[in-house]
Amino acid sequence: MHVVIMGCGRVGAELAQALEQQGHTVAVVDQDPTAFRRLGSGFGGRRVTGVGFDQDTLREAGIEEAGAFAAVSSGDNSNIIAARVAREMFGIEHVAARIYDPKRAEVYQRLGIPTVATVRWTADQMLRRLLPSGAEPLWRDPSGGVQLAEVHTSTKWVGHRVSRLQEEAGVRVAFLTRVGEAMLPTSETVLQEGDLVHVMMRCDQVDQVEAVFSRGPEEGRS
Repeated sequence: MHVVIMGCGRVGAELAQALEQQGHTVAVVDQDPTAFRRLGSGFGGRRVTGVGFDQDTLREAGIEEAGAFAAVSSGDNSNIIAARVAREMFGIEHVAARIYDPKRAEVYQRLGIPTVATVRWTADQMLRRLLPSGAEPLWRDPSGGVQLAEVHTSTKWVGHRVSRLQEEAGVRVAFLTRVGEAMLPTSETVLQEGDLVHVMMRCDQVDQVEAVFSRGPEEGRS
């Protein structure tokens, strides 16, 4: 998959290198051409000098064939504008924005843009928002039989109770991340758009759980 990253600071450079190591093609956009030094001589992706929310700049970076876009520059406003351009103008499904002011997270997520707050940022968190194709273990018990993982959840589950998701998948939802904050769900908790679902399950359940989470709730059930 091709991924476009706006911002070549420490975060952008680490993300670009991690994605390339996973076999994805990457283009990095930054207004400062000297910022690309952070990528190192071994980086094989595109380096595009320009404004990350300019459509011509994004086209030069290959946005039209991209499957994901990350806005990780040093400005909240620039990041959210770029993320919205990627989503709304180019139809990119997997878009994520870095934010410095966590108070803005709720506003951004209402626009359908998952965010990662700077104080809690890790490469793994951003990668899971850009590449939510499967369950990535966050923890595994010493025996290797049980794991905690963030599982990509279809928007078809939005508006349904977490308890129903647990029942159909046969697992326990350990916690949700909502608007950048972790929360423990109750029997009455309803999934909202942008929720990240963290599941405790047996390692041999992964394929089954991913299938349930991706297809949505079974029809004909309340």
